[in-house]
Amino acid sequence: MLGSRATDTIAGLGPGRLTAGQLLPLGDAATGWPAADLAPQPAPAARTVLHVLPGPRDDWFTADALHTLLTEPYTVTPDSDRVGMRLDGPALERARSGELPSEGMVGGALQVPPTGRPILFLADHPVTGGYPVIAVVRREDLGAAAQARPGDALHFRLA
Repeated sequence: MLGSRATDTIAGLGPGRLTAGQLLPLGDAATGWPAADLAPQPAPAARTVLHVLPGPRDDWFTADALHTLLTEPYTVTPDSDRVGMRLDGPALERARSGELPSEGMVGGALQVPPTGRPILFLADHPVTGGYPVIAVVRREDLGAAAQARPGDALHFRLA
């Protein structure tokens, strides 16, 4: 769309998701190979710690749920994109059942669907959501979160 090579999975715009081995054109056609032995790779963080503020719906969860979020690592799953990062780890148990009316969402919200596995909203997050948000990652830590790759562990701490 408009010359972009990006994929918007929600709106269905752009090319399909990247797959292993897919080649992407970059810039003008090359006339030869660059004189580099290897492309530099950023070093993965030894430990990614994201600071959170509890709420706004932490009262929908058991006291143990917030404790679990703050003491157990969560792993980034391959089912993640610029909208949200799905995390795997211990389920965050609700204290309340039922549905929550849709309400405004912010980047960094840790929304918890019925599975109990949190979704961290990133740059292209929806403006509303209907699952309770147990905590919100502070804005200063969202860049570090966005650099995490599938398989990386995230650790949450109180801000």
